[in-house]
Amino acid sequence: MTLALNALLLLIALSHVGFLVLEMLLWNKPLGRRIFSMKPEQAAATQKLAANQGLYNGFLAAGMLWGLWSGELSVQLFFLLCVFVAGVFGALSVSRKIFWVQALPAMLALLLLFQGHL
Repeated sequence: MTLALNALLLLIALSHVGFLVLEMLLWNKPLGRRIFSMKPEQAAATQKLAANQGLYNGFLAAGMLWGLWSGELSVQLFFLLCVFVAGVFGALSVSRKIFWVQALPAMLALLLLFQGHL
């Protein structure tokens, strides 16, 4: 159980590091534009917004790593809830794919977290 939870926490942290890289460094590059299906003009116009969003994803990754390193239930719970809410909001406001990529892993980790502490 703990191994599965720790693996999910690490997966979530690494995915948010990946989001940071995509949004802060690759947004206006061919790979970033292809991933987000954007024309160069769109990417250029939204680059600062994406960088800001990438920074927030970095904070979520740091929180996941902190929770993994410390083993603190409250830290893990807080950041998993943040990731889950952000994933649900993104799924409702941008693309349903965000639910599967962001909210679902957080939801599974939350279930493991609760199952291990009930």
